Amino acid sequence: AGAYQLGVWLRDSMAGIGTMTFYDPQSGVFAALGHGINDVDTAKLMPLETGSIMEASVSDVKRGRAGEPGELHGEFNLTEDLGELYANTDRGIFGRLDGKEPVAVASREQVHEGKAVIRSNISGERVEEYSIEITRLYPETEGETRNMMIRVTDQRLLDATGGIVQGMSGSPILQDGRLVGAVTHVLVNDATRGYGILAENMLQAAQGFQSSAA
Repeated sequence: AGAYQLGVWLRDSMAGIGTMTFYDPQSGVFAALGHGINDVDTAKLMPLETGSIMEASVSDVKRGRAGEPGELHGEFNLTEDLGELYANTDRGIFGRLDGKEPVAVASREQVHEGKAVIRSNISGERVEEYSIEITRLYPETEGETRNMMIRVTDQRLLDATGGIVQGMSGSPILQDGRLVGAVTHVLVNDATRGYGILAENMLQAAQGFQSSAA
């Protein structure tokens, strides 16, 4: 009685479906999720030793509804790694890969409330564009992943998923032909609405890790 005990908590590996947000053709760096990967038991950001990004095929969708977020189900292509991960941060996961088409990144001043679109894969390997609305922009907060509130307006996406579901995190948000951000969270009691992080914040994080690695 009263003796001290020492315990060790280990997490060997984990995998899940998420969405790649952007790729920088100059540096080869990509970003995904728009938020960090936390340990399911401790809720803390998981340290990353090694990791990779793979192709995934979405097989079915668990629809989101009030009080119960939905999720994408699918399978990974385990035969090939598209790129390597080097950082797990509160603003997304980052790594390197080769070859994607570039899109201009919007500054915070260029983002506004109103119509926008997201690009996401909710079936097979097909990425499609869906209509949303940016309903609110929040004051800048360092490291914050909830810079804007969005609402899904595309009836095709509402019919298929109920709105935003797990696995869509990182889905790029485009407005006026520019990349403005990424989907990060869904409102638990309203699957049609959620939060997004500014692409500018993700890009700053990516560049910061590039500088520290140089």
